[in-house]
Amino acid sequence: AFSAVISACEKDGDWANALQLFSTMVQRSMALDKITFSAAISACAKGNAWEKALQLFNAMEPSKVELDTAAFNAAIGACQRGGEPEKALQLVSVLSRSKLDANAITCSTAVNACQKGGEWQKAMHFVSRMAQNKLELDAIIFNSAISVCETAGKWEKALQIVDVMAQINVEIDTITFSAA
Repeated sequence: AFSAVISACEKDGDWANALQLFSTMVQRSMALDKITFSAAISACAKGNAWEKALQLFNAMEPSKVELDTAAFNAAIGACQRGGEPEKALQLVSVLSRSKLDANAITCSTAVNACQKGGEWQKAMHFVSRMAQNKLELDAIIFNSAISVCETAGKWEKALQIVDVMAQINVEIDTITFSAA
């Protein structure tokens, strides 16, 4: 029941109540699982409480709860939304060294973190990784990568991305053109 309410708090971005419920579960020695942790981390992410999200994420292993890609994605997203692109990319690096696989959410969140951190080469790497792993590439991800390149003054790379979009039939929209 507590996990379901934490998930509802996550959907509303109500991180304070999610953490209160989580603390109650800990105090009562109730079982904590990946879903409960991920929902609480996501609630913190949506509430721009990235530090709380990282505290929860870092508490998973000591709590004997196995890390999974969803937990990584929630923590990466919390750092990215919280204006901490370096921390987000550090988590992506930790995920890459683990036995877990990055998914489309991981890579698109990483591209967005690159945008905030001005890391155009890393953004290109994540887009390339998504293509190699046959993950879904959409205009949003490409537009983020184009924006990173544009911000870094790499307009040639931005135009290459537009060419790739055309080659693989990804819709080129007004956002694409304004980003490029």
